[in-house]
Amino acid sequence: MNSLLQDMLNTTLNTLFDVAPIIITLFFFQFVILKQPVAHIAQIIKGLCFVILGLALFLVGLEKAIFPLGDTMARQLTAPSFLYDDGEIARYLWQDYAWVYLFGFLIGFATTLAEPALIAVALKAQEISGGTISAFGLRIAVALGVALGVSLGCFRIVTGGELWAFIMVAYIVVIIQTFFAPKIIIPLAYDSGGVTTSTVTVPLLAALGLGLASTIPGRSPMIDGFGLIAFASVFPIMTVLFYAQISTYRQHRQKFK
Repeated sequence: MNSLLQDMLNTTLNTLFDVAPIIITLFFFQFVILKQPVAHIAQIIKGLCFVILGLALFLVGLEKAIFPLGDTMARQLTAPSFLYDDGEIARYLWQDYAWVYLFGFLIGFATTLAEPALIAVALKAQEISGGTISAFGLRIAVALGVALGVSLGCFRIVTGGELWAFIMVAYIVVIIQTFFAPKIIIPLAYDSGGVTTSTVTVPLLAALGLGLASTIPGRSPMIDGFGLIAFASVFPIMTVLFYAQISTYRQHRQKFK
């Protein structure tokens, strides 16, 4: 218990030190450049305290729960005792790791749906578009993109494929889609790739990737362990553009019926 409290105190102080430049910049522009008083200063200070405390709790939670859990799941899913009946690796085939791909798909989908940044962007998109863009539909499209990306990223780690080849092909597909997608959705689709790599998704994907690379024979955590977040960034762009193209096609069909 004392160790946990000490970790919490140290993390809070470090978080305060990290957030300080942001606070200084905001107040500098408010008082020195704009020369305007800050409305509801007490409420803002209280909110900043909540931000610092929340970040500290989140970071401690990552260290104590998320990273160990992701690493443990990766090790258990790739353990010979789980993969093979006799507990020994008689072969080394990519299809032996089907549960790893499914776990990557589901964890990518679930974490993205819970991503606060995506929820905020989706609600704003629905509000500004007057309901033309569905917040829930956008979240599902992005979540499917992350799920597919994480699953393919796990496949890359298992097979030892080159990261640049996977990412290059994915962006070529995105560029081709961009020429045919409705212009109104293109900026939102590209932003969707960025908002997925935020507070909930990144820690779990990092832990999963490092755990897989540490347990699969012939893989290096440094070379192969990273890269899942890149997959989680590009594939949502692809699925959102595809979602917009399908929606446009259905509207045209209904129009000419």
